[in-house]
Amino acid sequence: MSKKHILLVEDEENLLKTIRLNLELEGYEVSIARNGIEALNEFKKENFNLIILDVMLPELNGFDVCEQIRKENTKIPILFLTAKGSSSDKIQGLKLGADDYITKPFNLEELLLRVQILVKRGSPQIESDKSLESYSFGENKVNFITYEIIGINGKAEISKKEIALMKLLIERKGEVVSREEILDSVWGRDAYPSSRTIDNYILAFRKYFEKNQREPIHFHSIRGVGYKFTE
Repeated sequence: MSKKHILLVEDEENLLKTIRLNLELEGYEVSIARNGIEALNEFKKENFNLIILDVMLPELNGFDVCEQIRKENTKIPILFLTAKGSSSDKIQGLKLGADDYITKPFNLEELLLRVQILVKRGSPQIESDKSLESYSFGENKVNFITYEIIGINGKAEISKKEIALMKLLIERKGEVVSREEILDSVWGRDAYPSSRTIDNYILAFRKYFEKNQREPIHFHSIRGVGYKFTE
C-alpha cells in the first residue's frame, strides 16, 4: 500500500518546512504549493488524500482555491490552516466545502491528529475483511480468522490483540503507522496501554517470524514515529 499523499499549501516558508517535516515523520508523502495557482496545478496533476490549505495566499486566496477544487472533487478532505480566525471566516470556509479549520498559532500535535482523522475519513478501505482472512509473507503465514500462525518455530496460536495489531500493520504495508492510530484501532480510546506495550507486541512478532530478531526485515519500530511492516 502506498503512502497517503497530502498537498500542503502555505506561503510562509518556515511554517511550510516545519509542517512538511512533521507530516513526513508521520509517514505521509507531501507535495507543496506556495500560492493558489500552484495549488490548483498540483491538485490537477496528482491524487491526494488530504489538502492543507492556507487562506491568505499569493495569486489566488485559499477560499477561491477551495471553491475551484470542490467544483471538480467533492470528496477529498480539505483542512484550512490560517491566521483568519473570525467566526465569519470559519463559516465561509466551511460553506465552501472545507472539512476542518485550524487557526494560527496552532498546536502541532493537534494538527497531526486532525490530519490523521481526515486522511482516514477520506481514504476508502483498500481491502475487504474477506481478502484478509489470511496472509503469507516469506515462509510465514497468518490466519486472521483462527488466530493461528506459521512462523519460524512452526505452528502457534496468538491472542486477539496480537492479531488485530498484525492485521493493521499488514493492511498498511510499507507505511509507518503512528502509536496513536494503533491505540485507537487496536485498544480503543478507553483502554490506552503504554507505548512499551506496543513495543512488546512487536518483539513478540519478531520471535514468531524473524530469523534474526536483532536485524528484523518484517516488523520495525521507528523511534519517536511509529511502527512498520515490510515483506
